[in-house]
Amino acid sequence: MKLATWNVNSLTVRLPHVLDWLVANQPDALCLQETKQEDSKFPYAALQEAGFNAVHNGQKTYNGVAIISPHPIREVHVDLPNFADEQKRIIAATIQGVRVICAYIVNGQAVDSDKYQYKLNWLAALQNWVTDELKQHEKLALLGDYNIAPDDRDCHDPAAWQGQVLVSPRERQAFQDLIGLGLCDSYRLFNQEEGQFTWWDYRMAAFRRNMGLRIDHILVSDALKPLCQSCLIDKTPRKLERPSDHTPVVLTLLD
Repeated sequence: MKLATWNVNSLTVRLPHVLDWLVANQPDALCLQETKQEDSKFPYAALQEAGFNAVHNGQKTYNGVAIISPHPIREVHVDLPNFADEQKRIIAATIQGVRVICAYIVNGQAVDSDKYQYKLNWLAALQNWVTDELKQHEKLALLGDYNIAPDDRDCHDPAAWQGQVLVSPRERQAFQDLIGLGLCDSYRLFNQEEGQFTWWDYRMAAFRRNMGLRIDHILVSDALKPLCQSCLIDKTPRKLERPSDHTPVVLTLLD
């Protein structure tokens, strides 16, 4: 079984990239973030023609999350049930017996901004909800753009980023709190080295210079951990013309 996550930074722009990637990689579930589309604009027909089902929780211009799969998509849930929020950042579904949660976690803007506190409150609500989901679904994966680099290995220049969002101690603690629920960072099961990133700024030739952050993650429950076979960052889409600033993360599990 293959699970993947990808912040596409506008599905309207990146749909050809996504369709090509789906056909080439044939994931059992692909979680997308920042589709930036209302549900009425989501390309269900194009995905169906390629052999994929999809569910979407979107809004105009901002945010938006989706799950795409060649299999039936069951028990769909949208939004955090314990957090009043107009922003479309959560969609969950059960696919082939695995509870798949797709999350687009708040950026936070700056540690002295209201959006940073919103991020921390949102993460606390996410933790509470995932706690409940784990009680109902032993096999669970939480995929998405977390907007958190868990430790200094996940940042190209920790000194330059010190004091900023994405790397602040409170955000990193929130990430560890999710781990504490009985989840593990699947990428770190296989890859311990530094310099492995999933996001690079469009500016300053950041991708070419590998000035990035690892902020896109796949956390898995204890029941899935022994089934994990590999987890990789696929940089190929980031090399395309007009790419997203993120690139996919792909986890392979034993069926």
